[in-house]
Amino acid sequence: MGLIGSGVGPSLSPALHQREADRHGLRYLYRLIDIDPLGLGPDGVGELVRAAARLGFDGLNITHPCKQTVIEHLDGPPEDAALLGAVNTVVFGEDGRAIGHNTDWSDFARSFARGLPDAPTGEIVLLGAGGAGAAVAHALLTVGADRLTLADTDPARAAGLAGTLATRFGAARVRTVAPGGLPEAVGSADGVRARPSARPHRPSQDLRRTPRDVRHFRRRNLAANLRRAICRQVFS
Repeated sequence: MGLIGSGVGPSLSPALHQREADRHGLRYLYRLIDIDPLGLGPDGVGELVRAAARLGFDGLNITHPCKQTVIEHLDGPPEDAALLGAVNTVVFGEDGRAIGHNTDWSDFARSFARGLPDAPTGEIVLLGAGGAGAAVAHALLTVGADRLTLADTDPARAAGLAGTLATRFGAARVRTVAPGGLPEAVGSADGVRARPSARPHRPSQDLRRTPRDVRHFRRRNLAANLRRAICRQVFS
């Protein structure tokens, strides 16, 4: 197994996977394949997938920024991955075919249902409309969010995802907001989902990048949102 992505050197995936495999008595090797030192961009993922297949890998995990660009290099994604336009797992079959899957959305949905079964889902704000964002958006609408507000540093990407989701879930349940409108959207939301900014060189939806956002919160809304963030969170 391996993980393909940008800046994956600090990833804990090898330790996590290999420790779990040890518990099941499996001999399991997990390799990091970082596109940065290889001088490859997101489009170079196809070359790496083909090389992994030739080298005898059983499968791959795919992360930023390759979750969307990898699709055209696969022999076929299942319906959910095709709908989301993103793949985070590739399985090599005995026939040599590379099949893509998206477990981001299903894992998030299960974690949400298990960890926050009674959380209000009337208004949800999602920061980030990339591959992981698309999966989480799909999951939130599937578990019953009344309305989802999408924000991204690339407004066109947010609009594209909103259009895709509207086709499946209805236009009334999805909208977009520009970064400048985030304080108001977050202040009235039941929940906010944002990707972490763990790597300084990687584009993120860190709220700190939204101009003066926290200073625009009404104090009581900020306190309420902080209490929810501290006491009501779930990891997927």
